Amino acid sequence: MPDIVIKKIKKGGHGHHGGAWKVAYADFVTAMMAFFLLLWLLSSATEEQLQGVSMYFTPETISQNESGSGGLLGGTSLAEEGSMPSEFGSPTISMDIPPVETPEQREAIRVAQMEEQEFNEAQEELLKAIEANEELQGLEKNIRIENTDEGLRIQILDEDGTAMFPSGSAAMAEHTRLLLQQVAAVIENMPQDVSIEGHTDAVPFNRTDGYSNWELSADRALATRRALEEMGLQTARFAKVAGLSDTDPLLPEAPENESNRRISITLLRGTGERSELAGDGENAPAAPNGTVPAAPAQPQAPQGENQRRPTFSVPSQQ
Repeated sequence: MPDIVIKKIKKGGHGHHGGAWKVAYADFVTAMMAFFLLLWLLSSATEEQLQGVSMYFTPETISQNESGSGGLLGGTSLAEEGSMPSEFGSPTISMDIPPVETPEQREAIRVAQMEEQEFNEAQEELLKAIEANEELQGLEKNIRIENTDEGLRIQILDEDGTAMFPSGSAAMAEHTRLLLQQVAAVIENMPQDVSIEGHTDAVPFNRTDGYSNWELSADRALATRRALEEMGLQTARFAKVAGLSDTDPLLPEAPENESNRRISITLLRGTGERSELAGDGENAPAAPNGTVPAAPAQPQAPQGENQRRPTFSVPSQQ
């Protein structure tokens, strides 16, 4: 029996591949573990917690634009006016930044406050003086005081059959002069310029010399100016004396009503010499009782200065 020879051929090895794959596999497993951990945290967190995480990664931006974008369309829609809100953006809170006031503006505000206080005190003082005067009892209805944009307006008018001037005459009645004395005592030491206007009703004159309501209203205004000057007001304070006839009725729906016959005395706002009041509050003049007048609680900015205020938006924390 022949010998059987079995030949075994040993193949050579492929060499050593190294352990780099293990590092890559470990990184992959770590990333997958972190991913599934993140999914588990998101599924178990509340809505408030998710909002807090979102706000943590949302930067706070400051923009001078009033719209939601500074791009070509400025955050506006082509179909509708205004800004188009984003469905994914965080809610924002818009706040106004007050403009920086110059020293001149602060001084103007302070003077306006003082003037407003002067008008309020003058109105109160005049009404109390008329009420306390026995000779003027019953004439409270013949005087009206109002604080207007032009200034403090004091009107002496005919009411309930009591006339301030005889019909068709510029000769002042005695009770009218008594009323003017109270007015002069209150406004004599105030700094504002004075405007006087005469008004009549719409009842025409029937005089052959051409004398009309125009002349009558002007004569009554001039008579009022002369009386106030005699009572102590300085001539330089009279800024205007005018007769308006029936062109500015107190009751437009009843032009022939007796209340339209009146004299208007206005302390013009923002006028007069106020050099003694232009300094600091420490130098402000004291009131008659020796106390310094208190400033009004609510400051008022000068009218006609509508300044544009810059705005900025910050993300809401709610």
